[in-house]
Amino acid sequence: MNTSSRSSNPGASSESGEDFILRLIDVHTHFESRGGIVRAVDGVSLDIRRGEILGLVGESGCGKSTLSRTIMQLVSPRSGTILLENQDLTQAPKREIRRQRLNFQMVFQDPYASLNPRMTVYSTLAEAIRTRRRLSGPSLTERVGDLMERVGLERRFMKKYPHEFSGGQRQRIAVARALAPEPKLIIADEPISALDVSIQSQILNLLQRLVRDFGLTMLFISHDLSVVYYIADRIAVMHAGKIIELGTAEEVMKRPQQQYTRSLLEAVPRVKIS
Repeated sequence: MNTSSRSSNPGASSESGEDFILRLIDVHTHFESRGGIVRAVDGVSLDIRRGEILGLVGESGCGKSTLSRTIMQLVSPRSGTILLENQDLTQAPKREIRRQRLNFQMVFQDPYASLNPRMTVYSTLAEAIRTRRRLSGPSLTERVGDLMERVGLERRFMKKYPHEFSGGQRQRIAVARALAPEPKLIIADEPISALDVSIQSQILNLLQRLVRDFGLTMLFISHDLSVVYYIADRIAVMHAGKIIELGTAEEVMKRPQQQYTRSLLEAVPRVKIS
């Protein structure tokens, strides 16, 4: 996708025949500060195709996390439209948003902070499962065990608490919790940046496999372009609250159109072996 041939907003779609699960149309999210208005998200239009992994990349402070929280309706946009399967979330009442939130779940950066330290794995996953299914007893236990195995954890750990697991294991629990309500879209906000390098590739491979096996769609957010290139089908580059470049992972990585994207590429570490 050559961004020079697109409209003035690189995130805007000209492919109306495609099946989009999420569409953002001119979304603005602003905050007031002592210095004035902070335009964290400043006119973002973006489409996510059903079944794809869209990578969103940019440096810290560019608005990536604010955009993800705006999509989740954890932060209200100042203006614009957010469509989940053509359902306008920006106009929906709170009760409808809570119902729709089962269809889009989030995996956060810090798995320890995102898990309740007083709840066992079983309690955490069982609570999330029951938002969609009325299960109890052995059927619920079986479902919890199945989810744990799907993310690479043994069933015998379901009575343990978050502090008894490693960082990578906790993130697997967080991923299982996101899967439990059987969503259609998962937003993964820097899901590996708090993990050891040796564990990061395992979580990336897990996410790729789950998208394929469950027929999910994913918005994967990172500041690391090489990580996004590894996992994503397409890449959107965000800078100062705007999407400045959008294309296939191959195009953005090998033929970037914007100087900002090229600077992100130059920041990717390269190991020299003498």
